[in-house]
Amino acid sequence: MLDVAVLISGSGTNLQALIDACADDDFPARIVLVISNNPGVKGLERAEKAGIPTKVINHRDYDSRESFDEQIHEALKESGAKLICLAGFMRILDARFVNRWRNRMLNIHPSLLPSFKGLHTQERALEAGVRFTGCTVHFVNPELDDGPIITQAVIAIDPDDDPDTLAAKVLEKEHIIYPQALKLVAEGRVRVVGNKVTIQGADYSDEDIINPKP
Repeated sequence: MLDVAVLISGSGTNLQALIDACADDDFPARIVLVISNNPGVKGLERAEKAGIPTKVINHRDYDSRESFDEQIHEALKESGAKLICLAGFMRILDARFVNRWRNRMLNIHPSLLPSFKGLHTQERALEAGVRFTGCTVHFVNPELDDGPIITQAVIAIDPDDDPDTLAAKVLEKEHIIYPQALKLVAEGRVRVVGNKVTIQGADYSDEDIINPKP
């Protein structure tokens, strides 16, 4: 059983997807701590309802990013977590922290990386006129929205899509592939070679990756 901590900043819908997955007795991971940098957010309520310990580490209380990150690191060590899942965590972690947790920290991003890193991904996808977008689960490197890709889901952009409708469709896929990626990592089937991921004993087709099923 892999002990996991989840870092959030807001409503925690991806956190909920992970909580639901971990509720299955056969799931190879469990969430031992949820940390939010914002007090009073919905994600904390989700964790508390599921009986998961929570902690607020408000970045506004720290003079530097380094001191804030160090406090998170100490909380993670105390929890016994062996893997971090970033789930809508809206703070940039410094390189020292990331390197401490290299290949032990996952993130989900609402685009097909390496395209459209950063914020406002759906607006930028529409402005660029791309025909497809999606979401990506990847290991975290110090560079923004960078690191070995574990899995992606692709959706077609309809002519009448706007940023809100597109974001909603992408979010639906996020809730599917994040638990899938966590399961693969927890089962020990994911290996990082250079900047690429190999998945041992993969039992899905390319179609499953492009159009993942719940």
